[in-house]
Amino acid sequence: MKKLSWLSAIFLLQVSVSLFAKQNFELKYINQPIVVDGVLDEAHWQNATFVDLAWEVEPVEGVPASLETHVWMYQDGNNLYVAFKASDPEPGKIRASIRDRDDLWFDDNVIVMLDTFNDERTGYQFYVNALGAQADARMTDYGSWEEDSSWDAIWDAKTQITDTGYTVEMVIPFTAIRFPLVDGKQTWGLSLYRNYPRGVLNQFSNIKFDYDIKCSFCQFDKITGFEHAKPSQNLQLTPTLTASRSDVRDNDSWQNGDADIEPGLDIRYGISSDAVLNATINPDFSQVEADASQLDVNSTFALFYEEKRPFFLDGADTFETELFNFVHTRNIADPDVGAKLTGKSGNHTYGVLYANDQQSALILPGTQGSNLAVVDEKAHAGIASYQLDYGSRDNLGMLVTSRQSSNYHNNLASVDGATYLSEQDQIRYQFAYSDTKNTEQLVTDFDLAENQQGHTAYVEYQRNTKAYDLKASYRQVDADFRSDLGFVTRAGYEKALVGGGYHWYMPQGESVTDYWLKGDYDINYERHGDKLASELEIYAGLEAIYNIYTEVGYIAGETKYGNRYYDEQYGDWWFSGKPTGDVKISLYAREGKRIDYRNAELGDSLYLNPKITWDLNQYLQFKLAHTYSEMKLDDALSFRVNLTDLRVNLKFNMQSMLKLVVQYEVGKYGDSPLEITNQINKERDFATQLIYSYKLNPQTLFYLGYSDNGFSDDDEQRLKANERTFFTKFSYAWQL
Repeated sequence: MKKLSWLSAIFLLQVSVSLFAKQNFELKYINQPIVVDGVLDEAHWQNATFVDLAWEVEPVEGVPASLETHVWMYQDGNNLYVAFKASDPEPGKIRASIRDRDDLWFDDNVIVMLDTFNDERTGYQFYVNALGAQADARMTDYGSWEEDSSWDAIWDAKTQITDTGYTVEMVIPFTAIRFPLVDGKQTWGLSLYRNYPRGVLNQFSNIKFDYDIKCSFCQFDKITGFEHAKPSQNLQLTPTLTASRSDVRDNDSWQNGDADIEPGLDIRYGISSDAVLNATINPDFSQVEADASQLDVNSTFALFYEEKRPFFLDGADTFETELFNFVHTRNIADPDVGAKLTGKSGNHTYGVLYANDQQSALILPGTQGSNLAVVDEKAHAGIASYQLDYGSRDNLGMLVTSRQSSNYHNNLASVDGATYLSEQDQIRYQFAYSDTKNTEQLVTDFDLAENQQGHTAYVEYQRNTKAYDLKASYRQVDADFRSDLGFVTRAGYEKALVGGGYHWYMPQGESVTDYWLKGDYDINYERHGDKLASELEIYAGLEAIYNIYTEVGYIAGETKYGNRYYDEQYGDWWFSGKPTGDVKISLYAREGKRIDYRNAELGDSLYLNPKITWDLNQYLQFKLAHTYSEMKLDDALSFRVNLTDLRVNLKFNMQSMLKLVVQYEVGKYGDSPLEITNQINKERDFATQLIYSYKLNPQTLFYLGYSDNGFSDDDEQRLKANERTFFTKFSYAWQL
């Protein structure tokens, strides 16, 4: 073999380094708008900044992209303009439908990611699928990549499918995002993506990511310019009008309720380049679409439901902490007014929120379960947070929450943070203290002390590389610790965990793209007491063609319930895939020996949760989910529950949609304890909802809907609706 000269060696070294080096782009300023139609026919696109999506990210990272995707970008002082040209050898196989906002994740789509503060920690995502459906999200990278699709901005995009692929035009107003106010040019982080789902999901990007580096933001390319862009200080007023009427059935006749008409006003004002003020007067905090159904059977802990209300969603990530969920705003149920200030200045992120409430909904955590309670007094809720970013990617945060009423309060203070020891190693931590005063009713009903104080601590170490990961954590929560504005369902315990896994990646073109083996072991004790549980979990999984993701696990351990210990042992299986471009299926299954909490015995448990999403065409979509849960003690039935959730979306265009939701539950329950009798009791519940929606943007919209629900048991065999509601909502966003 011919030896390399020293000049050749230096050249090859420079090339290899440049493959992972960040690119630096100069953003062009062109004082000309575009007609947003998805057709790249404006002549000034030729003078825009050009970016090539030259690298594959998935399923094999770091190889040249198999398809061409070209991007052009420029700004005019008011907007960022982005154009994509996505080549496709078979345009007839493009996967896309007319969809509601934030529902395009499995389509052909393109993504713009912007790190506007260039802090390599936070940013924005803007998605467009091949038919023009939009999605957006806030993203953070404090130790782990997190996306919050509940964030919505007002921006525009259009697409065209061509003989060679599809094209996209996007206009992102600078009023839609936050960035610093500086003199001259700015530098932002930039990552552009294209998702190309066929046999497997292919992702292309302008960045050749190194998966041995834990952070993603720190690998973004940089784009410099924006010298004419100014952060928004615009005032947005969104008046709302909601009207509803709720009726109840008395025997076989309906008793019509009174019409309830409620005007309201949401205010959003950029008081500076760094801070945004949100305020609401007589807010509409209704949830327009029903929550996804969940089974509340054979569980001792409260169920979690996501927040969906617009006032609480804007800037919600400001109040998130590293390890505990101390802010769950669905606990603020029925406020009259609310105000929120959120902002970011340099390395400092801060937020303050206030809302009153007609009552206080509480989760009372315990060692082996939780209870739900209500303090029927008008209350005031306040939240304040602050975070300091320091070092390359480290952070330190503080959070205070307080809920007060005449005979009750719960106050909490927390410190949390994350520290990188290397590119792969990180420590996360959180410490908190709470002080609670309970009402006489809480003391009597739940056997609580009048005053409760408690501490909690959580420390976690992670090492993440492309091939393997390791983790170890320890947490303790005092028995009297409470987070009444958060979602903490368990207290009075300490838990230690160790685990890890190994990942194998296959060469490009294989049917199986990657597979893995992972597991962990944890042990739980009562605070200064007996062992609560010990558990071993082992999982093996793989990803393959047809977007298949599957994982099988074995779980075994000893669990304390009441004063006894039970040897639980079961297996579970998760599967999801897209056999065609129009159908997505998934299944979660679990079978084995588990505790029957109704009878305090070890039983034979079976749990199945299949789901299917079917895009019949571009306009009609079906989503069907079913949950089956059964518990047997020897040959006796403890319970068997079937829950079906059907959702049908008829989309007339991107703005107009009709939704039908049907939820039906049938439960059969043996008398408890089963030793007395084996009589079976049957219960049935159903709920339906029909909604027409018209949305110009996330804040300018119109809803018209109907919902009802009913119940029957052994005493009432005929299933019929006993409650119904008619409702409408209108809101319009004025930007001044």
